[in-house]
Amino acid sequence: MLAERRHQLILRALRSGGPAAVTDLSEQLGVSPATIRRDLLKLEEDGLLTRVHGGAVADEGDQPFAEVAEVRVAEKDAIAAHAAAMVADGQSVLLDIGTTAYRLARQLHGRRLTVITSNLVVYEELADDEGIELVLLGGMVRREYRSLVGFLTEDNLRQLHADWLFLGTSGVRPGGQVMDTTVVEVPVKRAMIKAGERVVLLADAQKFPGTGMAKVCGPEDLDAVVTNAPVDPATRSSLEEAGVEVVVAGKVKA
Repeated sequence: MLAERRHQLILRALRSGGPAAVTDLSEQLGVSPATIRRDLLKLEEDGLLTRVHGGAVADEGDQPFAEVAEVRVAEKDAIAAHAAAMVADGQSVLLDIGTTAYRLARQLHGRRLTVITSNLVVYEELADDEGIELVLLGGMVRREYRSLVGFLTEDNLRQLHADWLFLGTSGVRPGGQVMDTTVVEVPVKRAMIKAGERVVLLADAQKFPGTGMAKVCGPEDLDAVVTNAPVDPATRSSLEEAGVEVVVAGKVKA
């Protein structure tokens, strides 16, 4: 197997399954542990993963939409179903970029709503649903990430107000700070927060603490967090001290 193909498979395994040991990766790929160690060293040098004792963990970075869309689908669907139930017919919903927002859009079919988004996959999902008033924000197209960004997107958002914003993230720090790996998306997310009456963060268990070098907002900008698993005590305390409701999908209240 060519090294490039091994690298792709290693990253896919780490991103879908979390941290993995050298021995496990060796068995999965059918190569020696020494080969895996060399691969991990190269991938770490390229900034794509972090080696830990006995293995590695992926640095998710700026992954293409199609790749992320295949990861943790059941968890995202559980979060999306709970989020959809929060919205009443006749309300307006602002949907962020990302795959969890897309899973939420799939839950909105047949509803009488206004949906505003810069997420091209959300637009494609809802375009034929005549019961939904669909507003697509303008901006520069990021083709691989299926989103619109830039000053045009931000200007559009300054003219709008939504009852709900459902926000995505790359990671949530123990202090409750919402982070993102994609710097160019951050100004759009901040403009969305200003346009939303109620701001709900959608974050599966892998987002605690997740990744991200750019701060989107603090916990004081959120009204609720919907996740699929209990949040670690430090993060939960920071969120609740800021008045944020933490909800585990499938339960009345976490």
